[in-house]
Amino acid sequence: MSKKRGLLAVVVLLSAVGCGGGQGAATKKSPDAKGGTLTVLAISDFAHLDPARNWTMPDMMFGTRLLYRTLTTYKAGSSEIVPDLATDLGVSEDGGKTWKFTLKDGLTYEDGTPIKAADIKHNVERSMAADINGGPDYAQKLLVGGTDYKGPYEGKHLESVETPDDRTIIFRLKRPAGEFPYTVTLPTFSPVPESKDTKVGYDNRPFSSGPYKIEKYERGKELVLVRNEHWAKQTDPVRLALPDRIDVKQGQDKDTITDRLIASAGEDATSVPWGSAGPQSLSKILPNPQAKNRLVGMVTGCTDTLVFNTTKKPFDNPKVRQAIYYAIDKESVQTAAGGPNMSEIATSYLPPTMTGGVKQDVYQAPPTGDVVKAKALLAEAGVSTPLKVKMTASSGSSNPLEVSIQESLKKIGVDVEINTVDNSVYYDTIGDQGKADELATYGWCPDYPNGSSFLPPMFDSRGIKPTGNSGNVAYFKDPAIDKKIDETYAITDPSASNKAWQALDAQVMRELPQAPLQWGKRAYLIGKNVVGAVNHPVWAAQLDYAVLGVKPS
Repeated sequence: MSKKRGLLAVVVLLSAVGCGGGQGAATKKSPDAKGGTLTVLAISDFAHLDPARNWTMPDMMFGTRLLYRTLTTYKAGSSEIVPDLATDLGVSEDGGKTWKFTLKDGLTYEDGTPIKAADIKHNVERSMAADINGGPDYAQKLLVGGTDYKGPYEGKHLESVETPDDRTIIFRLKRPAGEFPYTVTLPTFSPVPESKDTKVGYDNRPFSSGPYKIEKYERGKELVLVRNEHWAKQTDPVRLALPDRIDVKQGQDKDTITDRLIASAGEDATSVPWGSAGPQSLSKILPNPQAKNRLVGMVTGCTDTLVFNTTKKPFDNPKVRQAIYYAIDKESVQTAAGGPNMSEIATSYLPPTMTGGVKQDVYQAPPTGDVVKAKALLAEAGVSTPLKVKMTASSGSSNPLEVSIQESLKKIGVDVEINTVDNSVYYDTIGDQGKADELATYGWCPDYPNGSSFLPPMFDSRGIKPTGNSGNVAYFKDPAIDKKIDETYAITDPSASNKAWQALDAQVMRELPQAPLQWGKRAYLIGKNVVGAVNHPVWAAQLDYAVLGVKPS
Protein backbone atom coordinates (compact mmCIF):
# COMPACT_ATOMS: atom_id res chain seq x y z
CA MET A 1 0.00 0.00 0.00
CA SER A 2 0.44 0.37 -0.87
CA LYS A 3 0.10 -0.18 -0.87
CA LYS A 4 2.08 -0.25 1.07
CA ARG A 5 4.09 1.40 3.65
CA GLY A 6 7.60 2.07 2.85
CA LEU A 7 10.19 1.75 5.54
CA LEU A 8 8.66 0.77 8.88
CA ALA A 9 10.81 3.23 10.72
CA VAL A 10 9.19 5.14 13.52
CA VAL A 11 6.75 7.63 12.04
CA VAL A 12 6.18 10.68 14.12
CA LEU A 13 4.69 14.12 14.19
CA LEU A 14 3.81 16.52 16.98
CA SER A 15 0.20 17.60 16.89
CA ALA A 16 1.43 21.18 16.72
CA VAL A 17 2.90 20.51 13.30
CA GLY A 18 0.04 20.95 10.84
CA CYS A 19 -0.29 19.70 7.32
CA GLY A 20 1.93 21.86 5.18
CA GLY A 21 4.40 22.69 7.89
CA GLY A 22 6.15 26.03 8.03
CA GLN A 23 7.62 28.52 5.63
CA GLY A 24 9.45 25.87 3.61
CA ALA A 25 6.18 24.09 2.94
CA ALA A 26 4.54 26.90 1.02
CA THR A 27 3.11 25.69 -2.26
CA LYS A 28 3.76 29.02 -3.98
CA LYS A 29 4.90 28.41 -7.53
CA SER A 30 7.11 31.45 -7.93
CA PRO A 31 9.33 31.79 -11.03
CA ASP A 32 12.48 31.68 -8.88
CA ALA A 33 11.60 28.09 -7.86
CA LYS A 34 12.36 26.92 -11.41
CA GLY A 35 15.82 25.40 -11.78
CA GLY A 36 18.54 24.35 -9.38
CA THR A 37 19.27 20.98 -7.81
CA LEU A 38 17.08 19.24 -5.27
CA THR A 39 19.13 16.86 -3.13
CA VAL A 40 17.53 13.87 -1.44
CA LEU A 41 19.44 12.46 1.53
CA ALA A 42 18.72 8.73 1.82
CA ILE A 43 19.89 6.00 4.14
CA SER A 44 19.74 3.23 1.56
CA ASP A 45 18.83 2.32 -2.01
CA PHE A 46 15.33 2.05 -3.45
CA ALA A 47 13.59 -1.29 -3.07
CA HIS A 48 12.53 -1.13 -6.75
CA LEU A 49 12.22 1.51 -9.47
CA ASP A 50 10.88 -0.88 -12.09
CA PRO A 51 7.21 0.21 -12.32
CA ALA A 52 6.07 -3.42 -12.40
CA ARG A 53 7.87 -4.07 -9.07
CA ASN A 54 7.46 -0.73 -7.34
CA TRP A 55 5.10 -1.13 -4.37
CA THR A 56 6.43 0.75 -1.38
CA MET A 57 4.99 4.18 -0.76
CA PRO A 58 8.24 6.20 -0.95
CA ASP A 59 9.37 4.44 -4.12
CA MET A 60 5.94 4.77 -5.76
CA MET A 61 5.80 8.48 -4.97
CA PHE A 62 9.28 8.99 -6.42
CA GLY A 63 8.80 6.85 -9.52
CA THR A 64 5.32 7.93 -10.57
CA ARG A 65 5.96 11.63 -9.96
CA LEU A 66 9.35 11.86 -11.66
CA LEU A 67 10.17 8.93 -13.96
CA TYR A 68 6.95 7.50 -15.32
CA ARG A 69 3.33 8.43 -15.76
CA THR A 70 0.18 6.38 -15.24
CA LEU A 71 -3.28 6.36 -16.81
CA THR A 72 -4.64 8.47 -13.95
CA THR A 73 -2.92 10.12 -11.02
CA TYR A 74 -3.58 12.14 -7.89
CA LYS A 75 -3.50 15.89 -7.69
CA ALA A 76 -0.58 17.14 -5.61
CA GLY A 77 -1.31 16.76 -1.92
CA SER A 78 -4.84 15.55 -2.65
CA SER A 79 -6.92 12.36 -2.78
CA GLU A 80 -8.63 13.59 -5.97
CA ILE A 81 -7.66 11.73 -9.12
CA VAL A 82 -7.24 13.34 -12.53
CA PRO A 83 -6.35 12.00 -15.98
CA ASP A 84 -2.62 11.57 -16.57
CA LEU A 85 -1.72 9.65 -19.74
CA ALA A 86 -5.43 9.17 -20.40
CA THR A 87 -7.85 11.82 -21.64
CA ASP A 88 -10.34 11.05 -18.88
CA LEU A 89 -10.85 8.80 -15.84
CA GLY A 90 -11.97 5.88 -17.96
CA VAL A 91 -15.30 4.85 -19.44
CA SER A 92 -17.32 1.78 -18.48
CA GLU A 93 -20.61 0.91 -20.15
CA ASP A 94 -21.32 -2.38 -18.37
CA GLY A 95 -21.33 -1.46 -14.71
CA GLY A 96 -17.58 -1.53 -14.16
CA LYS A 97 -16.52 -4.86 -15.67
CA THR A 98 -14.98 -3.32 -18.79
CA TRP A 99 -12.94 -0.10 -18.76
CA LYS A 100 -11.74 1.86 -21.78
CA PHE A 101 -9.03 4.55 -21.71
CA THR A 102 -7.89 6.78 -24.55
CA LEU A 103 -4.36 8.22 -24.50
CA LYS A 104 -3.70 11.91 -25.01
CA ASP A 105 -1.98 13.24 -28.12
CA GLY A 106 1.67 14.26 -27.87
CA LEU A 107 2.88 11.73 -25.28
CA THR A 108 6.53 10.75 -25.74
CA TYR A 109 9.39 8.93 -24.01
CA GLU A 110 12.78 10.38 -23.16
CA ASP A 111 14.04 9.70 -26.70
CA GLY A 112 11.07 11.41 -28.36
CA THR A 113 9.33 8.24 -29.53
CA PRO A 114 5.57 8.09 -28.96
CA ILE A 115 3.98 6.35 -25.99
CA LYS A 116 1.58 3.69 -27.23
CA ALA A 117 -1.27 1.81 -25.58
CA ALA A 118 0.58 -1.43 -26.29
CA ASP A 119 3.38 -0.24 -23.98
CA ILE A 120 0.98 -0.03 -21.05
CA LYS A 121 -0.36 -3.49 -21.92
CA HIS A 122 3.21 -4.80 -21.97
CA ASN A 123 3.96 -3.49 -18.47
CA VAL A 124 0.71 -4.94 -17.13
CA GLU A 125 1.65 -8.30 -18.66
CA ARG A 126 5.25 -8.26 -17.45
CA SER A 127 4.05 -7.50 -13.90
CA MET A 128 2.71 -11.09 -13.88
CA ALA A 129 6.00 -12.74 -14.90
CA ALA A 130 7.63 -14.85 -12.18
CA ASP A 131 10.90 -12.92 -12.11
CA ILE A 132 9.25 -9.49 -12.14
CA ASN A 133 7.91 -9.82 -8.63
CA GLY A 134 7.11 -7.64 -5.64
CA GLY A 135 4.81 -5.13 -7.36
CA PRO A 136 1.09 -4.39 -7.09
CA ASP A 137 -1.02 -7.43 -7.91
CA TYR A 138 -4.38 -5.73 -8.55
CA ALA A 139 -4.12 -6.31 -12.30
CA GLN A 140 -3.40 -10.00 -11.83
CA LYS A 141 -6.36 -10.40 -9.48
CA LEU A 142 -8.80 -8.24 -11.44
CA LEU A 143 -8.16 -9.08 -15.09
CA VAL A 144 -9.83 -12.06 -16.73
CA GLY A 145 -7.19 -14.78 -16.98
CA GLY A 146 -4.76 -12.85 -14.81
CA THR A 147 -4.26 -15.43 -12.08
CA ASP A 148 -3.16 -18.05 -14.62
CA TYR A 149 -1.10 -15.79 -16.86
CA LYS A 150 2.71 -16.13 -16.62
CA GLY A 151 3.89 -13.01 -18.42
CA PRO A 152 4.80 -12.07 -22.01
CA TYR A 153 8.32 -13.43 -22.24
CA GLU A 154 7.31 -16.72 -23.86
CA GLY A 155 5.27 -14.95 -26.52
CA LYS A 156 1.86 -15.26 -24.86
CA HIS A 157 -0.37 -12.25 -24.27
CA LEU A 158 -3.26 -11.51 -21.95
CA GLU A 159 -6.44 -11.38 -24.01
CA SER A 160 -8.32 -9.36 -21.38
CA VAL A 161 -6.17 -6.30 -22.16
CA GLU A 162 -6.90 -5.05 -25.67
CA THR A 163 -5.18 -2.31 -27.66
CA PRO A 164 -7.21 -1.88 -30.87
CA ASP A 165 -5.06 1.11 -31.84
CA ASP A 166 -2.09 3.09 -30.48
CA ARG A 167 -4.25 5.35 -28.31
CA THR A 168 -6.85 2.94 -26.94
CA ILE A 169 -6.55 0.39 -24.15
CA ILE A 170 -9.42 -1.77 -22.86
CA PHE A 171 -9.42 -3.84 -19.67
CA ARG A 172 -11.88 -6.72 -19.14
CA LEU A 173 -12.30 -7.57 -15.47
CA LYS A 174 -13.58 -10.60 -13.55
CA ARG A 175 -15.91 -8.47 -11.47
CA PRO A 176 -17.39 -4.98 -11.49
CA ALA A 177 -14.77 -2.58 -10.12
CA GLY A 178 -16.02 0.95 -9.68
CA GLU A 179 -12.68 1.76 -8.06
CA PHE A 180 -10.71 0.90 -11.23
CA PRO A 181 -9.92 4.57 -12.10
CA TYR A 182 -8.04 4.61 -8.75
CA THR A 183 -6.36 1.29 -9.46
CA VAL A 184 -4.75 2.66 -12.62
CA THR A 185 -2.91 5.32 -10.60
CA LEU A 186 -0.49 2.53 -9.68
CA PRO A 187 2.85 2.07 -11.48
CA THR A 188 1.65 -1.22 -12.98
CA PHE A 189 -0.25 1.00 -15.42
CA SER A 190 2.82 2.90 -16.61
CA PRO A 191 4.15 2.35 -20.13
CA VAL A 192 7.20 0.17 -20.78
CA PRO A 193 8.06 -0.31 -24.47
CA GLU A 194 8.92 -3.90 -25.26
CA SER A 195 12.07 -2.80 -27.08
CA LYS A 196 13.45 -1.25 -23.87
CA ASP A 197 12.41 -4.06 -21.53
CA THR A 198 15.53 -5.60 -19.98
CA LYS A 199 13.42 -7.79 -17.70
CA VAL A 200 14.97 -7.96 -14.20
CA GLY A 201 17.60 -5.45 -15.31
CA TYR A 202 14.90 -2.83 -15.91
CA ASP A 203 15.08 -2.04 -12.19
CA ASN A 204 18.45 -0.40 -12.85
CA ARG A 205 17.32 1.85 -15.70
CA PRO A 206 13.60 2.53 -16.24
CA PHE A 207 12.89 4.29 -19.54
CA SER A 208 11.30 7.62 -18.75
CA SER A 209 7.82 8.77 -19.70
CA GLY A 210 7.89 11.42 -16.96
CA PRO A 211 9.55 14.82 -16.56
CA TYR A 212 12.97 13.41 -15.59
CA LYS A 213 15.30 10.71 -16.86
CA ILE A 214 18.18 8.86 -15.22
CA GLU A 215 21.62 10.31 -15.88
CA LYS A 216 23.47 8.09 -13.39
CA TYR A 217 22.48 5.28 -11.04
CA GLU A 218 25.02 3.57 -8.79
CA ARG A 219 22.97 1.20 -6.65
CA GLY A 220 23.30 2.03 -2.97
CA LYS A 221 25.32 5.17 -3.69
CA GLU A 222 23.64 7.74 -5.89
CA LEU A 223 20.85 8.34 -8.39
CA VAL A 224 20.95 11.48 -10.51
CA LEU A 225 17.93 12.63 -12.51
CA VAL A 226 18.01 15.31 -15.19
CA ARG A 227 15.24 16.83 -17.26
CA ASN A 228 13.52 14.75 -19.91
CA GLU A 229 13.46 17.32 -22.70
CA HIS A 230 10.74 15.38 -24.52
CA TRP A 231 8.25 15.57 -21.63
CA ALA A 232 5.37 17.81 -22.69
CA LYS A 233 4.08 19.91 -19.82
CA GLN A 234 0.85 20.69 -21.68
CA THR A 235 -0.14 17.01 -21.39
CA ASP A 236 0.60 16.80 -17.67
CA PRO A 237 -1.87 18.34 -15.18
CA VAL A 238 0.10 17.61 -12.01
CA ARG A 239 3.89 17.54 -12.30
CA LEU A 240 5.60 20.93 -12.12
CA ALA A 241 9.13 19.59 -12.76
CA LEU A 242 10.75 22.56 -11.03
CA PRO A 243 14.37 21.46 -10.34
CA ASP A 244 16.83 21.01 -13.19
CA ARG A 245 18.42 18.06 -11.36
CA ILE A 246 17.46 15.71 -8.56
CA ASP A 247 20.37 14.08 -6.77
CA VAL A 248 19.54 11.16 -4.45
CA LYS A 249 22.56 10.54 -2.22
CA GLN A 250 22.27 7.11 -0.63
CA GLY A 251 24.14 5.50 2.24
CA GLN A 252 23.73 8.52 4.51
CA ASP A 253 23.55 8.24 8.30
CA LYS A 254 20.14 9.16 9.77
CA ASP A 255 21.55 11.31 12.59
CA THR A 256 23.88 13.07 10.18
CA ILE A 257 20.97 13.79 7.83
CA THR A 258 19.07 15.42 10.70
CA ASP A 259 22.06 17.52 11.75
CA ARG A 260 22.68 18.66 8.17
CA LEU A 261 19.06 19.66 7.62
CA ILE A 262 18.89 21.53 10.92
CA ALA A 263 21.96 23.54 9.90
CA SER A 264 20.58 23.87 6.36
CA ALA A 265 23.87 25.18 4.95
CA GLY A 266 25.18 24.91 1.39
CA GLU A 267 23.48 22.15 -0.60
CA ASP A 268 21.59 21.09 2.53
CA ALA A 269 19.48 24.25 2.20
CA THR A 270 18.01 22.69 -0.95
CA SER A 271 17.74 19.15 0.44
CA VAL A 272 14.99 16.91 1.73
CA PRO A 273 15.28 13.64 3.67
CA TRP A 274 14.13 10.35 2.19
CA GLY A 275 12.86 9.13 5.58
CA SER A 276 10.65 10.84 8.12
CA ALA A 277 11.86 12.22 11.44
CA GLY A 278 11.91 9.82 14.39
CA PRO A 279 11.91 10.64 18.10
CA GLN A 280 15.68 11.01 18.24
CA SER A 281 15.59 13.46 15.34
CA LEU A 282 12.67 15.40 16.83
CA SER A 283 14.53 15.78 20.12
CA LYS A 284 17.02 17.87 18.14
CA ILE A 285 14.53 19.61 15.84
CA LEU A 286 11.80 20.78 18.21
CA PRO A 287 13.94 22.93 20.54
CA ASN A 288 15.17 24.81 17.45
CA PRO A 289 12.38 27.23 16.35
CA GLN A 290 13.94 27.80 12.93
CA ALA A 291 14.12 24.05 12.24
CA LYS A 292 10.73 23.27 13.80
CA ASN A 293 9.16 25.75 11.39
CA ARG A 294 10.44 23.60 8.51
CA LEU A 295 8.68 20.40 9.59
CA VAL A 296 6.08 19.18 7.11
CA GLY A 297 3.72 16.44 8.25
CA MET A 298 0.32 14.79 8.61
CA VAL A 299 -1.43 11.58 9.69
CA THR A 300 -0.40 8.71 7.42
CA GLY A 301 -3.62 6.68 7.26
CA CYS A 302 -1.44 3.59 7.65
CA THR A 303 -1.46 0.75 10.16
CA ASP A 304 1.77 -0.60 11.62
CA THR A 305 1.61 -4.28 12.45
CA LEU A 306 3.49 -7.25 13.84
CA VAL A 307 3.37 -10.03 11.25
CA PHE A 308 3.10 -13.69 12.26
CA ASN A 309 4.49 -16.17 9.75
CA THR A 310 1.51 -18.52 9.82
CA THR A 311 3.47 -21.24 7.99
CA LYS A 312 5.86 -21.64 10.93
CA LYS A 313 5.00 -23.30 14.21
CA PRO A 314 3.68 -22.33 16.64
CA PHE A 315 2.27 -19.33 14.77
CA ASP A 316 0.06 -21.56 12.64
CA ASN A 317 -2.15 -21.64 15.77
CA PRO A 318 -4.47 -18.61 16.21
CA LYS A 319 -4.32 -18.98 20.00
CA VAL A 320 -0.56 -18.42 19.94
CA ARG A 321 -1.02 -15.33 17.79
CA GLN A 322 -3.65 -14.06 20.19
CA ALA A 323 -1.33 -14.72 23.13
CA ILE A 324 1.34 -12.54 21.54
CA TYR A 325 -1.24 -9.84 20.87
CA TYR A 326 -2.34 -9.78 24.51
CA ALA A 327 1.28 -9.69 25.67
CA ILE A 328 2.23 -6.59 23.68
CA ASP A 329 2.41 -3.38 25.69
CA LYS A 330 1.06 -0.99 23.07
CA GLU A 331 1.71 2.01 25.29
CA SER A 332 5.38 1.04 25.16
CA VAL A 333 5.14 0.77 21.37
CA GLN A 334 3.54 4.22 21.31
CA THR A 335 6.31 5.60 23.52
CA ALA A 336 8.88 4.11 21.15
CA ALA A 337 7.14 6.07 18.39
CA GLY A 338 7.45 9.28 20.35
CA GLY A 339 4.33 9.37 22.51
CA PRO A 340 0.57 9.77 22.09
CA ASN A 341 0.90 12.95 20.02
CA MET A 342 2.99 11.05 17.51
CA SER A 343 1.05 7.84 17.07
CA GLU A 344 -2.29 6.36 18.10
CA ILE A 345 -2.76 2.86 19.50
CA ALA A 346 -4.33 0.65 16.81
CA THR A 347 -7.00 -1.92 17.58
CA SER A 348 -7.95 -2.94 14.02
CA TYR A 349 -6.44 -3.07 10.56
CA LEU A 350 -8.49 -0.33 8.90
CA PRO A 351 -7.44 3.06 10.27
CA PRO A 352 -10.14 5.50 11.40
CA THR A 353 -9.41 7.61 8.31
CA MET A 354 -10.99 4.81 6.24
CA THR A 355 -13.93 4.00 8.54
CA GLY A 356 -15.48 7.40 9.12
CA GLY A 357 -13.80 7.59 12.51
CA VAL A 358 -15.10 4.19 13.70
CA LYS A 359 -12.55 2.34 15.85
CA GLN A 360 -13.19 -1.39 16.13
CA ASP A 361 -11.69 -3.38 18.98
CA VAL A 362 -12.36 -7.13 18.84
CA TYR A 363 -10.17 -8.13 21.80
CA GLN A 364 -10.54 -5.17 24.18
CA ALA A 365 -6.97 -5.83 25.35
CA PRO A 366 -5.59 -3.30 27.87
CA PRO A 367 -3.21 -0.78 26.25
CA THR A 368 -0.39 -2.06 28.45
CA GLY A 369 -1.14 -5.70 27.61
CA ASP A 370 -2.48 -8.61 29.64
CA VAL A 371 0.34 -10.98 30.61
CA VAL A 372 -1.94 -13.35 32.54
CA LYS A 373 -4.28 -13.78 29.57
CA ALA A 374 -1.33 -14.21 27.23
CA LYS A 375 0.24 -16.97 29.35
CA ALA A 376 -3.11 -18.75 29.62
CA LEU A 377 -3.54 -18.77 25.84
CA LEU A 378 -0.02 -20.16 25.36
CA ALA A 379 -0.83 -22.94 27.84
CA GLU A 380 -4.11 -23.72 26.03
CA ALA A 381 -2.14 -23.96 22.79
CA GLY A 382 0.29 -26.41 24.40
CA VAL A 383 3.31 -24.16 23.91
CA SER A 384 6.21 -24.63 26.30
CA THR A 385 8.41 -21.71 27.27
CA PRO A 386 10.98 -20.39 26.83
CA LEU A 387 10.12 -20.13 23.15
CA LYS A 388 12.86 -18.76 20.89
CA VAL A 389 11.89 -16.92 17.68
CA LYS A 390 13.37 -14.44 15.21
CA MET A 391 11.88 -11.11 14.15
CA THR A 392 12.97 -9.37 10.95
CA ALA A 393 13.60 -5.64 11.28
CA SER A 394 14.80 -2.94 8.89
CA SER A 395 18.19 -1.28 9.11
CA GLY A 396 16.47 2.02 8.34
CA SER A 397 15.69 2.64 12.00
CA SER A 398 17.28 2.05 15.38
CA ASN A 399 14.49 -0.48 15.96
CA PRO A 400 12.82 1.04 19.06
CA LEU A 401 9.53 -0.55 18.00
CA GLU A 402 11.09 -3.99 17.69
CA VAL A 403 12.89 -3.62 21.02
CA SER A 404 9.61 -2.65 22.67
CA ILE A 405 7.95 -5.81 21.32
CA GLN A 406 10.94 -7.88 22.35
CA GLU A 407 10.65 -6.64 25.93
CA SER A 408 6.89 -7.27 26.03
CA LEU A 409 7.23 -10.86 24.83
CA LYS A 410 10.03 -11.61 27.27
CA LYS A 411 7.41 -11.30 30.05
CA ILE A 412 5.59 -14.39 28.76
CA GLY A 413 8.68 -16.49 28.09
CA VAL A 414 9.09 -15.69 24.39
CA ASP A 415 12.70 -14.80 23.56
CA VAL A 416 12.91 -12.70 20.39
CA GLU A 417 16.11 -12.35 18.39
CA ILE A 418 15.97 -9.22 16.23
CA ASN A 419 17.29 -10.00 12.75
CA THR A 420 18.18 -6.69 11.10
CA VAL A 421 18.41 -6.59 7.29
CA ASP A 422 19.17 -3.71 4.96
CA ASN A 423 16.16 -1.58 4.12
CA SER A 424 16.66 -2.01 0.37
CA VAL A 425 16.03 -5.77 0.65
CA TYR A 426 13.67 -5.74 3.63
CA TYR A 427 10.47 -6.41 1.68
CA ASP A 428 12.16 -8.94 -0.57
CA THR A 429 13.26 -10.79 2.57
CA ILE A 430 9.95 -10.94 4.40
CA GLY A 431 8.19 -11.60 1.08
CA ASP A 432 10.25 -14.75 0.48
CA GLN A 433 8.71 -17.82 2.13
CA GLY A 434 12.12 -19.46 2.30
CA LYS A 435 13.72 -16.51 4.12
CA ALA A 436 10.93 -15.09 6.27
CA ASP A 437 11.39 -15.31 10.04
CA GLU A 438 8.61 -16.14 12.48
CA LEU A 439 7.89 -12.46 13.12
CA ALA A 440 8.38 -9.18 11.25
CA THR A 441 7.46 -5.56 11.71
CA TYR A 442 5.35 -4.26 8.87
CA GLY A 443 2.80 -1.69 7.87
CA TRP A 444 0.15 -1.14 5.27
CA CYS A 445 -1.22 1.99 3.64
CA PRO A 446 -4.10 2.08 1.17
CA ASP A 447 -3.14 2.45 -2.48
CA TYR A 448 -6.39 4.34 -2.89
CA PRO A 449 -9.10 5.35 -0.40
CA ASN A 450 -11.20 2.18 -0.45
CA GLY A 451 -11.19 -0.95 1.73
CA SER A 452 -10.49 -3.06 -1.35
CA SER A 453 -6.94 -1.65 -1.40
CA PHE A 454 -6.34 -2.49 2.26
CA LEU A 455 -7.70 -5.85 3.42
CA PRO A 456 -7.52 -8.03 0.26
CA PRO A 457 -3.83 -7.33 -0.43
CA MET A 458 -2.98 -8.21 3.18
CA PHE A 459 -5.13 -11.32 3.62
CA ASP A 460 -6.30 -12.85 0.32
CA SER A 461 -4.47 -16.18 0.08
CA ARG A 462 -4.82 -16.51 -3.69
CA GLY A 463 -1.98 -14.11 -4.40
CA ILE A 464 0.66 -15.88 -2.28
CA LYS A 465 3.81 -16.80 -4.21
CA PRO A 466 7.11 -18.46 -3.24
CA THR A 467 8.86 -15.08 -3.49
CA GLY A 468 7.93 -11.46 -4.12
CA ASN A 469 5.00 -11.30 -1.71
CA SER A 470 4.22 -7.72 -0.82
CA GLY A 471 0.92 -7.82 1.04
CA ASN A 472 0.08 -11.18 2.55
CA VAL A 473 3.50 -11.58 4.18
CA ALA A 474 1.87 -13.62 6.96
CA TYR A 475 1.20 -16.30 4.27
CA PHE A 476 -2.28 -16.50 5.76
CA LYS A 477 -4.74 -18.88 4.11
CA ASP A 478 -8.42 -19.05 5.02
CA PRO A 479 -10.99 -19.98 2.35
CA ALA A 480 -13.75 -18.31 4.40
CA ILE A 481 -11.87 -15.01 4.29
CA ASP A 482 -11.23 -15.37 0.55
CA LYS A 483 -14.94 -16.01 0.00
CA LYS A 484 -15.90 -12.97 2.07
CA ILE A 485 -13.49 -10.80 0.09
CA ASP A 486 -15.23 -11.80 -3.14
CA GLU A 487 -18.65 -11.14 -1.65
CA THR A 488 -17.56 -7.69 -0.47
CA TYR A 489 -16.09 -6.83 -3.86
CA ALA A 490 -19.52 -7.43 -5.38
CA ILE A 491 -21.19 -4.76 -3.24
CA THR A 492 -21.59 -1.64 -5.38
CA ASP A 493 -23.34 0.66 -2.88
CA PRO A 494 -20.53 2.73 -1.26
CA SER A 495 -22.11 2.83 2.21
CA ALA A 496 -22.85 -0.88 2.27
CA SER A 497 -19.39 -1.61 0.90
CA ASN A 498 -17.70 0.37 3.68
CA LYS A 499 -19.68 -1.48 6.34
CA ALA A 500 -18.82 -4.82 4.75
CA TRP A 501 -15.09 -4.05 4.75
CA GLN A 502 -15.33 -3.13 8.44
CA ALA A 503 -17.09 -6.43 9.15
CA LEU A 504 -14.35 -8.26 7.28
CA ASP A 505 -11.77 -6.40 9.35
CA ALA A 506 -13.34 -7.82 12.53
CA GLN A 507 -13.50 -11.32 11.00
CA VAL A 508 -9.79 -11.32 10.13
CA MET A 509 -8.90 -9.88 13.55
CA ARG A 510 -10.34 -13.01 15.16
CA GLU A 511 -7.79 -15.05 13.17
CA LEU A 512 -5.08 -12.41 13.75
CA PRO A 513 -2.46 -13.15 11.04
CA GLN A 514 -1.05 -9.70 11.78
CA ALA A 515 -1.32 -7.76 15.03
CA PRO A 516 -2.19 -4.07 14.61
CA LEU A 517 0.07 -1.87 16.72
CA GLN A 518 -0.32 1.80 15.88
CA TRP A 519 -1.69 4.36 13.47
CA GLY A 520 1.24 6.63 12.81
CA LYS A 521 1.96 10.15 11.74
CA ARG A 522 4.87 11.35 9.67
CA ALA A 523 6.96 14.52 9.56
CA TYR A 524 9.84 15.62 7.34
CA LEU A 525 12.45 18.30 8.02
CA ILE A 526 13.21 20.15 4.79
CA GLY A 527 16.00 22.53 3.83
CA LYS A 528 15.32 26.25 4.20
CA ASN A 529 15.32 26.86 0.44
CA VAL A 530 12.95 24.01 -0.48
CA VAL A 531 9.54 25.14 -1.72
CA GLY A 532 6.33 23.34 -2.57
CA ALA A 533 6.71 20.70 0.16
CA VAL A 534 3.36 19.05 0.87
CA ASN A 535 2.45 15.62 2.20
CA HIS A 536 0.26 13.32 0.16
CA PRO A 537 -2.84 12.10 2.06
CA VAL A 538 -3.21 8.85 0.12
CA TRP A 539 0.41 7.80 -0.20
CA ALA A 540 1.26 7.61 3.50
CA ALA A 541 1.94 11.33 3.97
CA GLN A 542 5.08 11.10 1.81
CA LEU A 543 6.52 14.32 0.42
CA ASP A 544 4.92 14.86 -2.98
CA TYR A 545 7.76 15.08 -5.51
CA ALA A 546 5.43 16.40 -8.19
CA VAL A 547 5.63 19.93 -6.79
CA LEU A 548 8.93 20.10 -4.89
CA GLY A 549 11.29 22.87 -5.93
CA VAL A 550 14.21 24.92 -4.69
CA LYS A 551 14.89 28.64 -4.64
CA PRO A 552 18.28 30.33 -4.96
CA SER A 553 20.37 30.55 -1.79
